[in-house]
Amino acid sequence: MTLIDFAASPLSVLPAIIALGLAIITRRVLVSLGVGIILGALLLSNFAPMSAISYIANTVQGVIMEDGGINTWNMSIVAFLLLLGMMTALLTLSGGTRAFADWALDHIKDKRGASFLAAFLGVFIFIDDYFNSLAVGSISRPVTDRFNVSRAKLAYILDSTAAPMCILMPVSSWGAYIMTIIAGILVSHGINDYSPLGAYMALIPMNFYAIFTLLMVFAVIYFKLDVGPMKQHEIEAESKGSVHAGDQDAADLHDELGITESEKGKVSDLIYPIVALIAGTLFFMIYSGAQSLAASELPFSVLGSFENTDVGSSLVYGGIVGLLVTLTTTFKQKLPLKEIGFAAWIGAKSMFGAIIILFFAWSIGSVIGDMKTGAYLSSLVQGNIGLHWLPVILFVLSGLMAFSTGTSWGTFGIMLPIAGDLAGATDLALMLPMLSAVLAGSVFGDHCSPISDTTILSSTGARCKHIDHVATQLPYALSMAAVSMIGFVVIGFTSSLLTALAASSLAFIAVIAVMKVLSKR
Repeated sequence: MTLIDFAASPLSVLPAIIALGLAIITRRVLVSLGVGIILGALLLSNFAPMSAISYIANTVQGVIMEDGGINTWNMSIVAFLLLLGMMTALLTLSGGTRAFADWALDHIKDKRGASFLAAFLGVFIFIDDYFNSLAVGSISRPVTDRFNVSRAKLAYILDSTAAPMCILMPVSSWGAYIMTIIAGILVSHGINDYSPLGAYMALIPMNFYAIFTLLMVFAVIYFKLDVGPMKQHEIEAESKGSVHAGDQDAADLHDELGITESEKGKVSDLIYPIVALIAGTLFFMIYSGAQSLAASELPFSVLGSFENTDVGSSLVYGGIVGLLVTLTTTFKQKLPLKEIGFAAWIGAKSMFGAIIILFFAWSIGSVIGDMKTGAYLSSLVQGNIGLHWLPVILFVLSGLMAFSTGTSWGTFGIMLPIAGDLAGATDLALMLPMLSAVLAGSVFGDHCSPISDTTILSSTGARCKHIDHVATQLPYALSMAAVSMIGFVVIGFTSSLLTALAASSLAFIAVIAVMKVLSKR
């Protein structure tokens, strides 16, 4: 089937815009994504109905199958979701979750402390953003529920610590992926002053969005900066004692209903499985990377292992280790096998909603790729543009691309080489600021996008209705984008990182002051 080429047409962004717009207006994510998929299929097939149906069938098949075999990345994420769902339910059954919540009641005195727990866990668990959102959500949710922290607030904390931490840490799945792209850019432009790791480390303090988004999480918690839709969710959680803010659908869809918690549970029944999950995932990431290095006859190094790791399989194997340790705690308590099996089924079933949304998101991602949305948006940066404006323009454009396509990694792959070529053709001194602008803008757009898998999994980790998470996070993401834009404008004109950090810090303080006023109204 020959597809229409929209690489040079504004129509390339239409399916993404329609899907995103409908999701925001109707609050029905699956219907909106479905409309976007159908519209894209009709455009690509020149409105031939049978060809459009065939295209959609092939697209759905591509989500599951790839090159004649299983799509290992997508299916690994699905498997990890199911494993973590089962593990979470079994932790509830064993009483470990309740024991941890009771322990927290003795050590955490208010909802601010409960929120800080989630934020600190989000900072320290930075191996992978998917892992971060789901694992931290599982640990934190019982505690934040006890103190009536809304699920929307928890989802915001998860999402705003996951990707920003992963992109700031070289030893993470994100760091490894980005360094492989940067290595090619450095070689193609003959830059010998930096190694890929050295260049990555130099980019970290220039990633204004990630830095200030992390700081904003702690500011929101400490100063209780509840603005926009978030304020309503927090008011209802506090006044009605409902963390769902009146959203019964979210409660019925996600909560582990019908599980009787064991009275014999201990805090260790929660801690040991979570530690096993983290340690197992980390081990298999290093192991799979080491195997790849050995196959290429390269010397072993931890950083090299992370650069070559198989993230998908590592998450699955780590999930299996965590599940096995969780099962051990239930067997030690001699709980009935029927109850264990029922809890595991309930846990797996609790993830079905997220998996369905992911399938739709992956499908529309494929449609957007065939529509050449990224190619069209990247072409907008070329032309007679003032040199000093390039960093902030790349930030905005990368944000739009990540928002439209729902993928920061895909945006990295398209926009980082473009930023490198622009710097090489204009001023190599702006190479790092321009690369950092792409990284920052990609995370920003990914944060705002309802079709981003990271956004979806943050909703899943918090057991929050997805569109509620998108709506409540948006004011904070947009305000940090404004702060970041000031930083990139200043660094573009002055080439001074310290000046740019000072300017964006002042803007950050101003945003906090405004939000403090709004939150009290």
